[in-house]
Amino acid sequence: MNTLKQFYIGGAWVEPLDGATPLQRVDPVTEEPAGYLAMGASADADRAVSAARAAFPAWSATSRETRIALLERIAGIYQARLEDMAQAVRKEIGAPITLARTLQAPLGLAHLNAAIDTLRNFAFSTDHGRSVVVREPIGVAALITPWNWPLNQIMAKVAPALAAGCTVVLKPSEIAPLDAIMLAEVMHEADTPPGVFNMIFGEGSVVGARLASHPSVDVVSITGSTRAGVEVAINAAPTVKRVTQELGGKSPLVILDDADLKTAVATGVMQCMMNAGQTCIAPTRMLVPAGLYEQAVAIAAGVANAIAVGNPDDPATKLGPISNRSHYEKVQRMIQTGIDEGARLVAGGPGRPQGIERGFFAKPTVFADVRNDMQIAREEIFGPVLAITPYTSEAQAIEIANDTEYGLAAYVASGDPARAQRVAARLRAGTVLINGASFDLAAPFGGYKRSGNGREFGAAGLAEFLECKSITSA
Repeated sequence: MNTLKQFYIGGAWVEPLDGATPLQRVDPVTEEPAGYLAMGASADADRAVSAARAAFPAWSATSRETRIALLERIAGIYQARLEDMAQAVRKEIGAPITLARTLQAPLGLAHLNAAIDTLRNFAFSTDHGRSVVVREPIGVAALITPWNWPLNQIMAKVAPALAAGCTVVLKPSEIAPLDAIMLAEVMHEADTPPGVFNMIFGEGSVVGARLASHPSVDVVSITGSTRAGVEVAINAAPTVKRVTQELGGKSPLVILDDADLKTAVATGVMQCMMNAGQTCIAPTRMLVPAGLYEQAVAIAAGVANAIAVGNPDDPATKLGPISNRSHYEKVQRMIQTGIDEGARLVAGGPGRPQGIERGFFAKPTVFADVRNDMQIAREEIFGPVLAITPYTSEAQAIEIANDTEYGLAAYVASGDPARAQRVAARLRAGTVLINGASFDLAAPFGGYKRSGNGREFGAAGLAEFLECKSITSA
């Protein structure tokens, strides 16, 4: 077992200042110790912020062309290390190797390339007659990211922050440190100026809280649970800094009566179960017309039961383990809660899949007859658990879909494009995907209600790292 004992601050690899007890890392496949990770303290956060603050004047004054050149160098080196990145995600969170190679690692590169395209065309100055409106880098950006899609969520923040001219302090999840360390190596190899990119590990209640409250941090961007987002906002409030949050979700899939039922249900099940259900936008609530309901339930159960669960090293594996013990135990509790609430279990259930004796593996689980007042319909489980609910009219489907404290994403399946657009317009969510559409990295991404505020991706994501100034002449 090895100890990951360094942070990247001011263009160099450094050890923590206070020698705190390292955190033991655990392999989610075997439940065996996988090494240790040095954890930072407030003093380490201060050191990283100081490095970022010192680098800000020079970096914020660079030209668009200089920033594009750096991002292109980063993208080129990242491209060369794609397999290394994929293997890191496989090891640390148990992502199936095929998923790691096709989505987990490449999504970080996609965000880099999207940020480059956005930067090339972004209007930092616009003429309004007597006034000129300019957008300037906001300052030091603290970026707090989770473990479930680590490279995607890191680069969705780092790339636009650097493109905007901000300097950054990244606090990745301690559950997924390997890919973050590789990313820091990429930044170093790309000759990122010292202090422009800094990275430290630490608990959210310690390092995250210090970054959020630090007077020299100008913006905090967090992806995580709603609880974590609230804590960051509370800690940031006394310094009146900008806070952007991409938080929890309980996304509905509204299947209309004119949809291709088999395709819509099968696609919805696989989207829900992908990455062991550890996806904030997963369509975990499937709403089906009453007349097609039992047919849809049977399709969903069949698809779930056919999902290959097993060792992430196997290219045929579709569903690996939950990333860590505490979350695995939560998922198991929520599955039992669904049974206790009286939902009809049609696939999966508590415990590990048959033939698997160790590891944080959960069964792909489908509940039918789920009422919207049940806990499994209202709480984000963040595991491979789908709830199916019937409805009797389009209006009722929309009402059920919107009856949630979350509003990160929603899905619509319909054979009529105009009808799908009409329903999408009435769903209270920041992103609506129709008929299995994939994400557009140039379109804004973020949530309504308790799913957060602010936006990532494209021009809207870049703008979150900019201040707006108007200059008016007599």
